[in-house]
Amino acid sequence: MVGRSGVVPQLLRVKPVDAVVAAAGSGDGGALRRTMGLVPLTALSIGATLGTGIFVILGEAVPLAGPGVVLSFVLAAVTALFSALSYAELAGTMPVAGSSYSYAYATMGELVAWVCGWCLMLEYGVSVSAVAVGWGAYLNEFLAATAGVEIPAALANPPGDGGLVNVPAIAVVLIATLLLLRGVRESATANTVMVLVKIVVLVFFCVLAFSAFDAGNLAPFVPFGAAGVTAAASLVFFSYIGFDAASTAGDEARNPTRDLPLAILISLVVVTALYCAVALAAVGALPFPALEGSDAALATVLSEAVGRTWPAVVLSIGAVIAIASVVLTVLYGQTRILFAMARDGLVPAVFARVEPRRRVPAANTAIAGVFIALLAGLVPLGELANATSIGTLFAFGLVNIGVLVLRRTRPDLPRSFRAPLFPVTPVLGVLFCLLLMVNLGAATWLVFLGWMALGLVIYAAYGYRRSALRA
Repeated sequence: MVGRSGVVPQLLRVKPVDAVVAAAGSGDGGALRRTMGLVPLTALSIGATLGTGIFVILGEAVPLAGPGVVLSFVLAAVTALFSALSYAELAGTMPVAGSSYSYAYATMGELVAWVCGWCLMLEYGVSVSAVAVGWGAYLNEFLAATAGVEIPAALANPPGDGGLVNVPAIAVVLIATLLLLRGVRESATANTVMVLVKIVVLVFFCVLAFSAFDAGNLAPFVPFGAAGVTAAASLVFFSYIGFDAASTAGDEARNPTRDLPLAILISLVVVTALYCAVALAAVGALPFPALEGSDAALATVLSEAVGRTWPAVVLSIGAVIAIASVVLTVLYGQTRILFAMARDGLVPAVFARVEPRRRVPAANTAIAGVFIALLAGLVPLGELANATSIGTLFAFGLVNIGVLVLRRTRPDLPRSFRAPLFPVTPVLGVLFCLLLMVNLGAATWLVFLGWMALGLVIYAAYGYRRSALRA
């Protein structure tokens, strides 16, 4: 029997919602500045979502589902929607920087919160590195098409992948870091501009690709059956994992209880419409085997189906801007989650230190930026990058459970948004997350379980002993 002051009660102890909300924005040395309205928050969510997923992953998903990859994007979107409704409810109830980590702390206890935060480190930190590597590939494509030069392989790939160091990946992460250090308002403005540019580029792609549309390319629409569609949905779910980035801005939103739920839902609708339109245009313009294995499927469509080279150059520019926007916004989300975890004592206090003049977590941003830049430039990520989807699905499942728990334990809380058809939507959110997790490969599961084991060791060695809630 473990006493009330023993290990188990601490692992299960929740941080009261009132305490979570009261701590919003506060850090060591000052508070974060509330500057973001609905438009920057929506752009933040779109910026973190709309990038590598559609520019790169289409070529990997098409061999699994054929033209039915359009349905795969819809299935992934439905899964994201159920979780987005839960995110919107909790973001309106607890508008704080920690996103699903903070929601788990207030509903399921410290151990679950740590596991969720550790999953978010995988989602945000590793995906920034993976996205930065993709940015370098598109930059090389753009340079080759316009100037006839390419960055040498030794300087464009990490050790183990045919190079010495991935200079472009390091560069884009460090540029994003410097921009974040200037202040949240400047970063949000730059991101909003980049988001508008990449939306225009994807609409441009759809217009050209639909001009070469051939309905015969869609037959048979589901050549590999429902199993193929589901497997591809598990893969393309990576394309949706950024929509929760808006919830990490809870400490810096001007009217978070109103704007955070709206930003999350608007961004998901915009991104889903673009993804489905782009996927349909691509498989309608070219027979799907022509897209198989392509790292630049959209450029392939414009070059082969449209028969012109200059649109592919425009697309490469859009991809460079789109992926840079993802790096900026996801790195922002990573720093704010670390900020919340440091405030709770689960990671070193330096991550909660606020620079008084610009009112940003400067040390946090610099440390995270340099670490992620080195990871992107020097480490072949392999299966660790693939595990971002399973880590995200796990965190999304916890958010859905959090809504179920909080509706039962704190029905009195004011909620600016309520998930409709409760409890059906959060329950479906959990089930759809499990469905996609089951369809991920054994290697991905092994990497994920290894990551979780490492996280539990770190928590036992540091977080458990230094928890502010324990003190």
